[in-house]
Amino acid sequence: MPRLAKGGKWTYGWVIVGAERKITIPPDAWRKYGFEAGEVAIFVAGSRTSGGFAISTLQLTAESDAKRGGVGLRELGRGLFGDEYIVLPPEIPVMPGARLLAVLGSCYGLGFVARGPIYEEAVRHPELEVFRGK
Repeated sequence: MPRLAKGGKWTYGWVIVGAERKITIPPDAWRKYGFEAGEVAIFVAGSRTSGGFAISTLQLTAESDAKRGGVGLRELGRGLFGDEYIVLPPEIPVMPGARLLAVLGSCYGLGFVARGPIYEEAVRHPELEVFRGK
């Protein structure tokens, strides 16, 4: 997993949104966050700078809430994990064909960046792996 800039986020690679709004979860991220097929996925808002969203689980969001003193994350929607993929719920404003940058977020969720400095730096790295949705 490359780090694009000193002090920057660790990156899994590009994820292309499929025609049915399905995105592939990079295998390393799937294992890191302990996602399981059939498990409920929680979508939370990304930062204003990077846009996008993060994907977490009920257990991981509960751990995050506890650490943050009961302050919950801004939930955008829910879905069910498939086998190393997830279908984006309608509340996520991303179109098929969009390129998202999958990044190591907190230990509570996998980040998907849609714009901003991290995204722009990643564009300059053609060696990043590409994961295509179906």
